[in-house]
Amino acid sequence: MTPLNAQQKAFVHGLDEKGPSSRWHDWKWHIQHSIRDVKTFERLLGITFTDEQRAAYEATAQQFPISITPYYLSLIEADDYENDPVFRQCFPSERELDVFEHDMADPLHEEKDSPVPGITHRYPDRVLFHVSNLCSMYCRHCTRKRKVGDTDFIPDRKQMEMGLEYIRNTPRVRDVLLSGGDPFMLSDERLDWLLGELDAIEHVEVVRIGTRMPVVLPQRITTDLVEMLKTHHPLWLNTHFNHPREMTASSRKALAMLADAGIPMGNQSVLLAGVNDCQRLIRTLNQKLVKNRVRPYYLYQCDLSEGLTHFRTPVSKGIEIIESLRGHTSGFSVPTYVVDAPGGGGKIPVMPNYIVSWGTHKVVLRNYEGVITTYNEPESYDSHYCDRKCNNCTLALKEDDGCEKAIGIEKLLCDWDDTLSLTPKENERMDRRDDAA
Repeated sequence: MTPLNAQQKAFVHGLDEKGPSSRWHDWKWHIQHSIRDVKTFERLLGITFTDEQRAAYEATAQQFPISITPYYLSLIEADDYENDPVFRQCFPSERELDVFEHDMADPLHEEKDSPVPGITHRYPDRVLFHVSNLCSMYCRHCTRKRKVGDTDFIPDRKQMEMGLEYIRNTPRVRDVLLSGGDPFMLSDERLDWLLGELDAIEHVEVVRIGTRMPVVLPQRITTDLVEMLKTHHPLWLNTHFNHPREMTASSRKALAMLADAGIPMGNQSVLLAGVNDCQRLIRTLNQKLVKNRVRPYYLYQCDLSEGLTHFRTPVSKGIEIIESLRGHTSGFSVPTYVVDAPGGGGKIPVMPNYIVSWGTHKVVLRNYEGVITTYNEPESYDSHYCDRKCNNCTLALKEDDGCEKAIGIEKLLCDWDDTLSLTPKENERMDRRDDAA
């Protein structure tokens, strides 16, 4: 076990005087003793807010509740808490009550893309399965703030069966992402049952779990949990480190247990003003992740959820950060910077432009140093006409189930679809044509 420091021991006694300090390593103890009010926060951290500050924080907590694990609270540097990146991610700000013109309760339209309760089906071959509405900690930048504190939503088996039945009846779904809330708020037994049900669906090829437990409550990653997860491969896990300070000895141990169990891991960071909007900081974070066998997967532009405006940076800041990573560190240490499109358009990658110009036979490119070079195109290229009859294809890949349809921009590029253009709905010019007809 990781030894407790003086601050952690003080938290244990401040929350549970009768309990031995070893209870710090019990994840259920942390859940039971999560900090849920401003006064407890002050008492444990040894700070005192003014009456005005306390009233403002409590007003915010009325709408967006507080829940901070004792573990995550112990990472805050009390002497400079106002500038502390851990504090800013877990403690309410009165600015969360500022709702601006472009803010939305459900900016990604997850509810509108939900064919049955608990399922969001946005992309062709994968679904998000919302299996818990609880987190061990309420992150202040959560895109699902509309659901935060809705404590009566832990689906029972009957409710989860609705989602499972949809997946069983939708053969094109090959990838299921368990999300929430946090799926690791489920008991080992419930999670084992759910994963077993997904394993039994022949067309589901891979299951992913999205969790922040290695960051905010690494004690949840127990030997029993890991041994159970090992029985459900292929299984992937995405976690959510935003700052190098979160990569503690306890977190590193949790990640090692998961990696040693053969579970590939990715990390999804959110770009947050005043927390991690720094090129050097993101590079350090990503290199620490790779060192601990976690692949930086996405760097998200902060969503347009209500109450997040103070966290949002310009998109240009994200591009600047990617510019400082590409070429300056290993390629697998560079995440994909994405904007999750409002209205449910999905993740759109955004990156610096490395194409300077493009001629008939040459592409002019520049590298991370500013070196400009050319790449010669082939003088002749015999494109393979594709009619999507894969069983008759002369290439090595022969698909048994090679029937599919093109979607979006792919329609304009493929050989088997006659679409010439994509026209937005309610286009005035097309409306005039229809009226004339």
